[in-house]
Amino acid sequence: MANRPKRSGLCLLAGFTLAVLLQCEIQSASAHETDVRAGSERFTSQRRDVHKRTANANALVSTESPLESKPAPQSKRKPGSGSAKGPYYVDFRARTAASWGHAFVWFGKTSERAVEVAGLTPAGDTLPYVLGHLTWVPSETGASYGDLDPQYLTASYRVYLDEPDAKRVFAYIKKLQASSPVWNAETSNCTSFIGSIADFMGLKVPLRWKRPEDYVNSLKAINDGRQIVHLSSAQ
Repeated sequence: MANRPKRSGLCLLAGFTLAVLLQCEIQSASAHETDVRAGSERFTSQRRDVHKRTANANALVSTESPLESKPAPQSKRKPGSGSAKGPYYVDFRARTAASWGHAFVWFGKTSERAVEVAGLTPAGDTLPYVLGHLTWVPSETGASYGDLDPQYLTASYRVYLDEPDAKRVFAYIKKLQASSPVWNAETSNCTSFIGSIADFMGLKVPLRWKRPEDYVNSLKAINDGRQIVHLSSAQ
């Protein structure tokens, strides 16, 4: 009977030890589960962050990709369906003036703003113009007042040439300027001057006895608005 209290004490001690060990195991398991859960959440968060960064990077690349990376649309134009304009031109023009008006030409290169002007006018003011209806008077063949001002323009007919033809036509214009020392209202006037240029280029030419505006419009009409000019070898 004396050993019973001792045995009971040992049982209580063993039970207490077991309870302590079980509590430690439970806390350890709980802590492990918490660590695993936290690690899993961190991993999930990292994966979300990686996906988000990847999506942002793809969006950035998509918006900043150069236009050259896109395939160029194929032209629907058929081969040989016309020819390009330029790079040189002659523009037959008419403008208002104190009397009948004036006809002249612009000529130059399409890629340049500077133009050259050629036309035939009496040198001086009113008196040479009046005398020019009776006889020949000294002339000028460059730009005159109003030739460069668009507000005075009444008619225009522009035709385009390639470089070899333009060199020949421009040389002819300069030669015509140098060989036209006089002006006369009936014979050597502004419409006959630009008509000589049109004829050299192979265009059909109307009668010279027209008002400058009507002359330029007629020049365009009888050539059906033709825009491209190619000189023949004989020109």
